[in-house]
Amino acid sequence: MVMHRDDLADFLRRSRERLSPQDVGLVEGPRRRTPGLRREEVAALAMMSTDYYMRLEQARSPQPSVQVLAALTRALRLTIDERDHLYLLAGHRPPEGTRAGEYLRPSMLYLLDRLDSVPVQILSDLGDLLAQNDMAKALFGCVCTVAQEDRNIVLRWFTEPDVRSHFAAEEHEEHARQLVADLRAAVAHRGDDTASRALVTRLCAASAEFAALWDRHEVSVRKSHPYRFIHPELGSIEFDCEVLATPAADQRLRVFTPPPGGTEALDMLRVLGPQHRHDTAATRTSANEGS
Repeated sequence: MVMHRDDLADFLRRSRERLSPQDVGLVEGPRRRTPGLRREEVAALAMMSTDYYMRLEQARSPQPSVQVLAALTRALRLTIDERDHLYLLAGHRPPEGTRAGEYLRPSMLYLLDRLDSVPVQILSDLGDLLAQNDMAKALFGCVCTVAQEDRNIVLRWFTEPDVRSHFAAEEHEEHARQLVADLRAAVAHRGDDTASRALVTRLCAASAEFAALWDRHEVSVRKSHPYRFIHPELGSIEFDCEVLATPAADQRLRVFTPPPGGTEALDMLRVLGPQHRHDTAATRTSANEGS
């Protein structure tokens, strides 16, 4: 990443000038002429030399470390957005945001319930399906489930052939590449933590196709894209899939909206209802019990 010295210097100066001594617990003296804090005050709050901080504001310093940036974030009382901007200007990746894991915020569940006219899902960054509304259940049926052992969409794609039968054959290769590239981005963002390492190890052992794609080292966060799904009762259905960021760094909201003039599919799904998923699951259970 590239350090933008001039922009960094300007941002530090303007952030310093926006603060008053009272904002950081200092007493304002009678002869203060400088707007905001003085450079030496910021340096003292950040526990660094005044000379070093002065060189930062004059765009003459070497690249500051992440420890220095963390100290400046505290000293200048930066918000999370301002902190991330500071790190990027200094040529560093911003710290990872708060992870929610499997916890779903009440506001997210409320949003899931309110968006009841289109299929909506909440996924982890690694591809675990955490929740979905009734329209999503009607659309995907047993292909997408929140059951603990079956909920990772990447794992199911590469280990369960039946999942691919719901997608056009000519799209299989591209869909597989996009899944792997998106997972690669999530793993890198997590810093190769235990959960991501375990998932990749399991996938490489279970699928030679995944292992080959993983070795390509393609990286691409999947955002908005067209989505075609072959429903067992309704046939081929097309949607525009919008992938929205959530307050948690490790969760995403997927909203499936029909293309212009394509609302008939939604009407049919609404009539079908979430019972489709339950019927399919029951059929599978009966078949397993009879085998």
